Amino acid sequence: MELLRHAFVFLAAAVVAVPLATRLGLGSVLGYLVAGVVVGPHGLGLGGEPEAILHVAEFGVVLLLFLVGLELDPRRLARMQRDVLGLGGLQVLATAALLGGAALLFGVPWRTAVVAALGLSLSSTALVVQLLSERRELGTPHGQAAFGILLFQDLAVIPVLAVLPLLAPPHAGGGDGPPAWRLALTAIGVVGAVAVASRLVVRPVLRFVAALHDPELFTATALLLVVATALGVSLAGLSMALGAFLAGVLLAGSEYRHELEADIAPFKGLLLGLFFIAVGMSADLRLLGSRPLAVLGLVAALVVGKSIVAFAIGRAFLGRGDPAASLAVLLAQGGEFGFVLFRLAAADSIMERADADLLVVAVTLSMAATPAVFALHARVVRRWLAPRRDRTTSRPRATRRSSSRASGAWGRWSRACCRRSASRSPPSTPPPSTSTSSGGSGTRCSTAT
Repeated sequence: MELLRHAFVFLAAAVVAVPLATRLGLGSVLGYLVAGVVVGPHGLGLGGEPEAILHVAEFGVVLLLFLVGLELDPRRLARMQRDVLGLGGLQVLATAALLGGAALLFGVPWRTAVVAALGLSLSSTALVVQLLSERRELGTPHGQAAFGILLFQDLAVIPVLAVLPLLAPPHAGGGDGPPAWRLALTAIGVVGAVAVASRLVVRPVLRFVAALHDPELFTATALLLVVATALGVSLAGLSMALGAFLAGVLLAGSEYRHELEADIAPFKGLLLGLFFIAVGMSADLRLLGSRPLAVLGLVAALVVGKSIVAFAIGRAFLGRGDPAASLAVLLAQGGEFGFVLFRLAAADSIMERADADLLVVAVTLSMAATPAVFALHARVVRRWLAPRRDRTTSRPRATRRSSSRASGAWGRWSRACCRRSASRSPPSTPPPSTSTSSGGSGTRCSTAT
């Protein structure tokens, strides 16, 4: 009965909050977060313990990274090499260096500073892509650059999750953990085992199950594949998300890639929504009342620092002010993967629980502010930049008008040539113009003898 009550509360909160947030242009992720805050222990207290829900809902992140791996086509990465590797790598490294250096200057312990900088350097893929899709700006220069950077950030989560246990202090977990070199060798062995199993075991099994033409069995097999890979990697001491991502990458070239994606996507969406609800439940907004300066100062530092880095990168690569400003606004918030990093870091005693709660609240507030800031940018900043674009394009317009007048003059002279040719008289001198091109008239001379 308790399970059904919690399921009812979560589904009802999601059905109410997510459409409302989407209708307001705030995105579904923010709707899930708000729903979690309302039903959480710091709100109405209807959802139970956030930690217990996170243990279940974390599987949504595993499925998400499996689908990210399925999308990782090497040919697609080759076409987006500049945006993914160039812009994405520079954005993550520069932002992490800036935020980490600022944290160290304020006396933050180095382990906490490293994890916080890496987590805050990531942006919300779901939020940014939805904003671009709603405004039909995915094909614009800033839309393509933002998508490439977000793709690199999704990939950057994997090595960060892999090295996170190495940052744990020696006394964490009783002090008898394996040395770093053994963890590295274990990671290499697990990657090799997953690669061999995907080639020799998984693909033949998928072919056998697909030949039975049983959709439910294929769905169960796909889920078993993800669970088995994540469990095996977890038993080796690595992240479950890392194992799921590896399985997705190794099956990206499989003939069953689209079937796997279609079968797992609904479970991913449901569990990932539950994960964001649990994150919202764990966000202690009472910190706004107890530590308002710390929360607002961290949000301001996060938004301003990431905006400066993204704007500088946009100006260097895109070369124009408007796409660079749009890129800066889009990437100014924290991301959903930061929640995962901060929670795991607190569990491994890399940072204090209070610091993790503060970072979660800051990321939540930055995500909540992004849709409104981007709408303000579209209405104010772009209109302010519009007169400058008009001045830069006024000269080509004048050239086109003069070219049109010249084309008309050449057309009249061509028709005169036709009439004189018909009467066997020489043509007159063509009229003077500012252009020597006659491509606009297209007049043909056809004479009858």
